Amino acid sequence: MAVGAALQAHLDTGTTTLCRCWAVTRTDGAIFGFTDHDRSLSFEGVAFKADSGLSAAAIQQATGLSVDNTEAVGVLSDAALREEDIRAGRFDGAEVTAWLVNWADVAQRLVQFRGSLGEVKRSNGAFQAELRGLTEALNQSIGRVYQSPCSAVLGDMQCGFDLGAPGYAAEVVVESVEDRRIFGFAALDGFADRWFEFGRLTVLTGAAKGLIGVIKNDRLSAEGRVLELWQAVGASVSEGDAIRIEAGCDKRAETCRLKFNNFLNFRGFPHIPGEDWLMAYPSSGQLHDGGSLVE
Repeated sequence: MAVGAALQAHLDTGTTTLCRCWAVTRTDGAIFGFTDHDRSLSFEGVAFKADSGLSAAAIQQATGLSVDNTEAVGVLSDAALREEDIRAGRFDGAEVTAWLVNWADVAQRLVQFRGSLGEVKRSNGAFQAELRGLTEALNQSIGRVYQSPCSAVLGDMQCGFDLGAPGYAAEVVVESVEDRRIFGFAALDGFADRWFEFGRLTVLTGAAKGLIGVIKNDRLSAEGRVLELWQAVGASVSEGDAIRIEAGCDKRAETCRLKFNNFLNFRGFPHIPGEDWLMAYPSSGQLHDGGSLVE
């Protein structure tokens, strides 16, 4: 990005009043501002705190499609970044913007980096975060995958199914919880056994509000219903907290057609030949009339 005329004039003086500012925007919309100046600053509707103890390494940038990257190091504190929030994954994938700022006139500033948070490490009351540039997204595979199961995510644009439809989600109160992973309910029998397997559990209230888990097992019995997640929720979940659970999809064509009545949007190839067929060879005992291999 080009340096503005006013900032360039300030740089040309040889005696500068410069600092760096960072804005971190989490996926839930929460915004955190930091600066390495000795007093707090404010611009673009963000307050940049001076007591956060955040600093950054040199930014590595290159022409072409190489990924810009740098690192940020800071102190964990209740006033800035809390360890429990990082451990819970609230900062995973957060957007990051870094400026070079004239602290004497914050209108004179330059965006030096824009990207997202990568790996975050915690130790001894401090954290170290990898910052990845916008071209990092180009490393992701794009395109159709030829496979038997569906490649869409239930409820996304490709799938098109409305999870808000009656019978496919429920908002309930946690009755019992074990290890932040196993949830029990005395009466949640309006849904078939295993109805929520591979679905999502979203915490609506409490310390873990906004966190999401994927349901591994869903068992309905005479004693009640038990939901088990693949991985424990990143923060504490207590009895009485509200959660939302959504029906799951195992990506099979039969499930899409019978459970969701959404086969027109099925994104898999259920009739693609399997490995046994690919490795098969002609035999005199088989029929070779050129007919369909799918019955």
